[in-house]
Amino acid sequence: MADSYPTLTQCALVAAAFKVLLFPAYKSTDFEVHRNWLAITNSLPVNEWYYEKTSQWTLDYPPFFAYFEWLMSHIARLVDPAMVQVWNLEYDSWQTVYFQRASVIVTEILLVYALQLYIDSAPLGAKRASKAAAISILLSPGLLIIDHIHFQYNGFMYGIMILSLVLARSKNTLLVSGFIFAALLCFKHIYLYLAPAYFVFLLRAYCLSPKSIFQIRFDNCLKLGSGIIAIFATAFGPFAVMGQIPQLMSRLFPFSRGLCHAYWAPNVWALYSLADRVLIHLAPRLGLPVKEDALQSVTRGLVGDTAFAVLPEITPRVCFLLTLLFMCLPLVKLFNKPTWENFIGAVTLCGYASFLFGWHVHEKAILLVILPFSLIALRDRRHLSAFRPLAVAGHVSLFPLLFTPAEFPIKAIYTVLWLMVFLMAFDRLAPASTHPRFFFLDRFSTLYIALCIPLVAYTSLVHNVIFGGRLEFLPLMFTSAYTSVGVVGSWVAYLAVYFTS
Repeated sequence: MADSYPTLTQCALVAAAFKVLLFPAYKSTDFEVHRNWLAITNSLPVNEWYYEKTSQWTLDYPPFFAYFEWLMSHIARLVDPAMVQVWNLEYDSWQTVYFQRASVIVTEILLVYALQLYIDSAPLGAKRASKAAAISILLSPGLLIIDHIHFQYNGFMYGIMILSLVLARSKNTLLVSGFIFAALLCFKHIYLYLAPAYFVFLLRAYCLSPKSIFQIRFDNCLKLGSGIIAIFATAFGPFAVMGQIPQLMSRLFPFSRGLCHAYWAPNVWALYSLADRVLIHLAPRLGLPVKEDALQSVTRGLVGDTAFAVLPEITPRVCFLLTLLFMCLPLVKLFNKPTWENFIGAVTLCGYASFLFGWHVHEKAILLVILPFSLIALRDRRHLSAFRPLAVAGHVSLFPLLFTPAEFPIKAIYTVLWLMVFLMAFDRLAPASTHPRFFFLDRFSTLYIALCIPLVAYTSLVHNVIFGGRLEFLPLMFTSAYTSVGVVGSWVAYLAVYFTS
């Protein structure tokens, strides 16, 4: 992008103005979740935070996020005292709506700062590409849909993550990067999925000598270890003193939930569920047994407990082992060659593994893959070829989160414009690769993107015109299957790129 293009700050101001216009838009149950957390942390003593269950939306984030809600609750109480009353369930006065919406925008300042640091730290020849990638993240349809309409605070926490990733670029700030990531884990535990990449990179680049892996730098180990312990002690220490760690852990890790969350997130289990659904109809011809009690499970693509009618059941242990296996593959290369690019690649592939094979994966977790990948998508054209289907599939997979007609033009038009603008800009900015390109993967990327608009048109408009309220599971199933193929295909493509670069 030329110097005459808008700066990151200018884009942030324009984006903030647009987000203010979305204040009256649809809001999900997550809006009440966070209002209730404001009430819990403001109205109750600390020793009751993780026991309170007046609302079904109990506090289930780590302590730093609870402290974050506690800080905001003091401002919230000044805006509307009724907002922070525990018994005031489903309260959504206009003051409450405006305060919570505004708090998401204000806390995104950290994301803007991290992205500006990313641009400033880029090599001179990569400034334009870094600026394009940073603006694409700032204006991400995923963050717009999830945070500013559906309602969450992902922009703030991804700002912490990107800040940590950028600081890992320099040996002088590598220790600080580790501390910031430790703090991030105390805000939201989903980032544990990225922890293996951090562990290997910090071990190899900070704790072991660059000359020999058998030479341990004990002073660095001591500084890193003591700092991380101090951060976790600050977060969890008060609850350990009160003997509440088991209760806190039961809130953070509710393994009683099923394999699939809500409609199928676009991962391997969505394709597995689709295969089970197809086999239900083929079973009589193939002579396969069908479990009748599983016919109404989430293999329909709707909310419910997971059960498979024909295929074997999937257990948390299977998910864990598969996730661990596909995380370990990139970590071997990272250990042998601990460069920043390999680190970001390993973080991305750890995000892929957790999303594709994890237990009870939320569709919103796709940003855990898209955002770190965005930082290296313009490294060369092979990286970009792997990124394209992910960008399309990942953002389209979020469409079912906004199911009201009023939000359809926003999610569809904004996402399509974003894809057109940034994928075209990326195509101009990505340099040629010094390694051979994969012909098949390039053709897959082009074909996949071409099918996007017809699919969105059918699932969002045409299906209702033809079937009305009948067969409501079909749009969800088609969207999930299409986006799952895109995410899996991009993962396979990036694995090939990562190990041949």
